[in-house]
Amino acid sequence: MTLPTGDRIDLRLGDAEATVGTVAAVLRSLRVGGVALTEEVPDDARPPFCTGIILSPWPNRVRDARWVLDGVVQQLDLTEPARGNALHGLLEFTEYEVRERSESAVTLGAVVYPQHGWPFLLDTWVRYEVVPDGLAVTHGVENRSDRPAPYATGSHPFLRMGDTPVDDLVLTVPAASYVDVDERLNPIATRPVDGTRFDVRAGAAIRDLDLDTAYAGLVPDGDASAWLDAPDGARLTLWQDADWRYVQVFTTREYPAAGGLRTAVAVEPMTAPPDALNSGEGLVRLEPGETWEGRWGLRYHGGDEGE
Repeated sequence: MTLPTGDRIDLRLGDAEATVGTVAAVLRSLRVGGVALTEEVPDDARPPFCTGIILSPWPNRVRDARWVLDGVVQQLDLTEPARGNALHGLLEFTEYEVRERSESAVTLGAVVYPQHGWPFLLDTWVRYEVVPDGLAVTHGVENRSDRPAPYATGSHPFLRMGDTPVDDLVLTVPAASYVDVDERLNPIATRPVDGTRFDVRAGAAIRDLDLDTAYAGLVPDGDASAWLDAPDGARLTLWQDADWRYVQVFTTREYPAAGGLRTAVAVEPMTAPPDALNSGEGLVRLEPGETWEGRWGLRYHGGDEGE
């Protein structure tokens, strides 16, 4: 049976388990101790709202699907026509190949070929590894072009904690600034969060948030760049290494689920902010033959019911 998300790959280590699909290297589910930590993509569905997909060779948007390389305008395909932008990179509908696999880990790879607005040849990969308290994810890239290439990446997980209503979860992002956007969700300025509705440094219930917002100026608690707390004391933490300096938070009340639409929250690790191909912010500059790797992950600590 051919699935919309490609081949199904199930990973397990003790009571931690994940399911990955080969199209867009999508994270279809993550559970620890039977507790669902991400919104789950069923066998017969495309990922709603890009749930769990890999964003490469850039995350978020490119304004007008255009950017400038060495003085020459590069015209990408328009993949967000309603807003006139290029969205979420070039691999959303690409099937990755399995390059390495064990019971608890898989490495998936995909080549980004030269195409409209993108004159580079990149070999990319992502490794999902189930760990006792969650998941560790490694992104990698090699520039196989004969010229330097820009690169950024990210992922698009929607987070939850079991049967706790997402509205009841409290989100904390220790970020000093946010990326302000126009009506097309393109950046216009980076501003302090102080005194704004975007300030969630002290935590805010998802029910009170309406966000499609990139956070910058992260001041992580250790390696933790964002976390969700449940009423029973459980916590789900997004951790990132030093190259991952941005987090996008997206809330929706229209996430499809059994029984109808409901609230969901995406907490997206990113190495660069929106429209990075134009601003240059956060981009990795890869010389011919150069490689790069960076990591993020999810860590779960159960509450009263999980002790």
